[in-house]
Amino acid sequence: MALDRIHASYLIETPLAPEAVAEVMAGEQSCGTFTRVEGETDALRARARATVEAVEELAAADAPSLPNALLERKGTPGPWRRARVHLSFPVANIGANLPTLAATVAGNLYDLGEVTGLRLETMHLPASYRNRFELPRLGIAGTRRVTGVAQGALVGTIIKPNVGFSAAETAELVGRLCAAGVDFIKDDEVSADPDHAPLAERVPAVMAVVREHQQRTGKHVMVAFNITDETDAMKRHADLVEREGGSCVMASLNWCGFSAIQTLRRHTGLALHGHRNGFGAMSRHPMLGIGFQAYQTLWRLAGVDHMHVHGLQGKFAQADEEVIGSAHDCFAPLAEGVDDAVMPAFSSGQWAGTVPATWDAIGRDDLLFMSGGGILAHPGGAAAGVASIRQAWAAVRAGTPLADAARSQPELAQSLAFFGR
Repeated sequence: MALDRIHASYLIETPLAPEAVAEVMAGEQSCGTFTRVEGETDALRARARATVEAVEELAAADAPSLPNALLERKGTPGPWRRARVHLSFPVANIGANLPTLAATVAGNLYDLGEVTGLRLETMHLPASYRNRFELPRLGIAGTRRVTGVAQGALVGTIIKPNVGFSAAETAELVGRLCAAGVDFIKDDEVSADPDHAPLAERVPAVMAVVREHQQRTGKHVMVAFNITDETDAMKRHADLVEREGGSCVMASLNWCGFSAIQTLRRHTGLALHGHRNGFGAMSRHPMLGIGFQAYQTLWRLAGVDHMHVHGLQGKFAQADEEVIGSAHDCFAPLAEGVDDAVMPAFSSGQWAGTVPATWDAIGRDDLLFMSGGGILAHPGGAAAGVASIRQAWAAVRAGTPLADAARSQPELAQSLAFFGR
C-alpha cells in the first residue's frame, strides 16, 4: 500500500461502463467533477486526484436496485452492470480530519446520477495516517484489567426495563446484577438522561452500589452509562461518571457524530462503549450504504474501546456470517504495526445456547457477551443465568458439548430446557 494514500473498495451498479463510472467517482471525490474544469492542470491532478486502482466486473442484475431520476429522464436502458471498484485517495487532500475523511470515501457518491446502487465496503489506511488519530484508551487489555477478568468472555447484561425505572430502582437492579456475578452492565440506547432518572441522580445512585460491591468482594463491575447528548453535556456526564468511580460511558455513535465522539474521547480516559444503533439503515440493503469493515474503521479512528456487532443466532436481521465478519474486523489492526484492536460486544438474543456458535466462529473469547433475557429471565434467577453462561463458555473452551456439561450443572441444564424450547 502506498504510504500516502487511503484505499477504499465499493460495490456499484450502473447501466454504463463500470470503468467510466469509476473515473467519475474518483473525480467527484477529489479535485474534479464530472468533467475537467479550468485550473485542473495535469500537475494538480497528479498531486490531488483520486486514482482508480482496479475495476472487477461482476454478474449483472435483471433490474435496477434503486431508483434514479436522471437515468429515467434519459431513458437509459439496462443491463444493470455490477462491479467492484477500488479507489485510492491522497492523504494530503484530507489531513487528520475524520468528518472530511468520511465525506471523501462516501459523501456525494451515493447520489451520483450514473449509479443505481453504490456501497462502500472496505477501507485500508497507511500506518502513518492511522497514527494521526485517537487510539482506544482501554481496548481489550484495559477492559480486562479494569474488570479483573483475565481470561474468558466478559459476561454482561443490559438494564431492563429500558426506561421507566427511577434512579433508586435502577441502582437496586444494578445491585442485584452485581451480586449475580456479571462483569459488565450497560444502559439501553434509548435510556440516557430521562426526566424520571436523570444522570445527575442515576450515576451517583448506581455507583454507590457498584463501589459497595467492590469493597465487599474486590470485584469492579464496569457500567456503561449512556451519556448520549450534545457534546458539552456528554463531557459533563463523563466527568460525573469519573468522579463517582465509574470506568465506562456509552454513546450512540451515529446520532452523536464523528466530531462529538472525538471530542469525548479526547476529554475522558474512561472506556468508550460504541453503540451502533441505526447502522441497519446504512447497511441492510446490499447495494446501498456502508459495510461494517469500513464503518468500524471510521469509528475506531475516533478512539472507541468497544463496538457492537449484534449476536449469533440473535433476534436481529443480520446473518451470522455478517456478525462473524464484524467481530474479526474489530480484532484486526487498522494498519500494520498498530495495536488498536477493540472489544466486540455481542448482544441481541444471546444466552448460554448461543455460546458454542460464538466460540466456533470467533475462536477466542476477547469479547463482551451480553445477555438480557438470558440472564434476567432465567428460571433460576439472574445469578443462575450468569452461571449458565459461564458454564457454557467453560464447556466450549474444554471441547465439551453443552448437553454433556449440563448433566452436572443445573443452571446450564435449566437454561437449555427453558430457552431452548
